[in-house]
Amino acid sequence: MTKKTKVGLSSYAKATPTKYRKLGDALLSVSTMITGFAIYEDYKWLAFLALFIGSAGKFLTNFFADEDGDGIADVEQ
Repeated sequence: MTKKTKVGLSSYAKATPTKYRKLGDALLSVSTMITGFAIYEDYKWLAFLALFIGSAGKFLTNFFADEDGDGIADVEQ
């Protein structure tokens, strides 16, 4: 029996599946590099946009909970 990955406000403090945690970390690291480049090149709009997208993406991945604690996102397809 496969358990589904739980999504919701109550899942914020629970363990995040590895797949979603890696996605959030990648968003945050790429947006940090883009923000640095945009500040250097004086593209303020791009710096704010990249910072917002990266931070929001990392924050939103915390709403996915790994119900069985194995670090795998169990999603039925």
